[in-house]
Amino acid sequence: MAYHKPFNYSFTSFFRHNVNGGILLIFVAILAILVANSPWSTYYTKLLSLPISLKFGDFNLLSQNGEPLSMLAFINDCLMAIFFFHVGLEIKREVLVGELSSLRKASLPIIAAIGGMITPVLVYLMINHVSPGSKGAAIPMATDIAFSLGALSLFGKRVPLGLKIFLTAFAVTDDIGGILVIAVFYATNIHVMYLLIAFALIVLLVVAGQLKIQQKSLYIIVGISVWYLFMQSGVHSTVAGVLVAFTIPAQPRLKIQKYIGRIRESILTFPITKQESIVLTNDQIHELKNIEGASNKVISPLQYMEDRLSGLVNYMILPLFAFANAGIVLGGDYVNIFGPATYAVALGLIIGKPLGLYSFSWISVKLNLVSLPDETDWKSMWGICCLGGIGFTVSLFIANLSFTPISLELLNQAKLGIVMGTIISGIIGCFFLNNALPKMQKSH
Repeated sequence: MAYHKPFNYSFTSFFRHNVNGGILLIFVAILAILVANSPWSTYYTKLLSLPISLKFGDFNLLSQNGEPLSMLAFINDCLMAIFFFHVGLEIKREVLVGELSSLRKASLPIIAAIGGMITPVLVYLMINHVSPGSKGAAIPMATDIAFSLGALSLFGKRVPLGLKIFLTAFAVTDDIGGILVIAVFYATNIHVMYLLIAFALIVLLVVAGQLKIQQKSLYIIVGISVWYLFMQSGVHSTVAGVLVAFTIPAQPRLKIQKYIGRIRESILTFPITKQESIVLTNDQIHELKNIEGASNKVISPLQYMEDRLSGLVNYMILPLFAFANAGIVLGGDYVNIFGPATYAVALGLIIGKPLGLYSFSWISVKLNLVSLPDETDWKSMWGICCLGGIGFTVSLFIANLSFTPISLELLNQAKLGIVMGTIISGIIGCFFLNNALPKMQKSH
């Protein structure tokens, strides 16, 4: 029972950040669409095309194949690497102490997520199986945690904790699938030497973790080097973020019981002056530094980084990504806006995602492989599975990887399909959940 309180606190913090971030994403996505179809659209395009540099002498850190990154590439290749680093930290935490920490806990969300990844791809390919449109088959695979938890938060205390955790766990598993897809299917012109050096640095970080070296600066500096090498290697740089996250130490240097003992001892021996002054004595400063040092040691680098990055990711990086990538141009020929990619993505999210999640869950429960979360039934499960069709961040990311090098028209269609699928999935999911979840008792 010892770890339940920290985990519940961690999940509550995680839930709150994602709900607030999801609400912000909605407004930013709408703003991006409005700007892209306004008289300012030219400035919007020029802004995203601006070159970005960070030079140290002749070396430009923000470059790829010798060319500086554009603003759009900086957001998608650099800032999104931080997002995926944060995702990697969340995955590692879930595997160590969360809902993926044991086979019994992880089985249902993992099985559901597998169905939720396979079925949308099949639905997509049924509608759009001809190249180059078929290259976007992975777009409807992912569930957006922030958006889906934001929709779920509308029901407040009516939602049992087990249902929230199930949604989070299968969405995290989705992220793992999305990362694997990006690593395997979107690598181009591989430069092996860069990859070998990058993996040597990752091994160095793993060894540092085994030796209980916890200086965060080491992991940050080496992590940036790994990111740069991946960007030059042809494997998408966001994969580096996840791999580096897995090397971050999760064990604190000081156990909580020993920390509490030290704090109590410091309080009892804290030097008190006869007259209170705004200026501390050297002995008082020394004792306070000891307390601060002990406090830093009781928080693991993994928890420290995950907590510090939550605000940056949810309130800056993801909104910037949404603003840069959700700008769907609605003008022009009707056929150019709605095409096979639009319908394939939208139906993959609206139909494929909930069918895959629900059917794989139902079969595994009926075979007595797993059991439903506490206080849930099949009606509420269907509603949650419908919310699984809310795909935004990772879906937009994969759409860019799929179609930017091929066709801006297909990219525009895919973006429209993502927005349509996300909105409709959210409405359907909320409708079924409203009918399935217990009603709140009215206070008299």
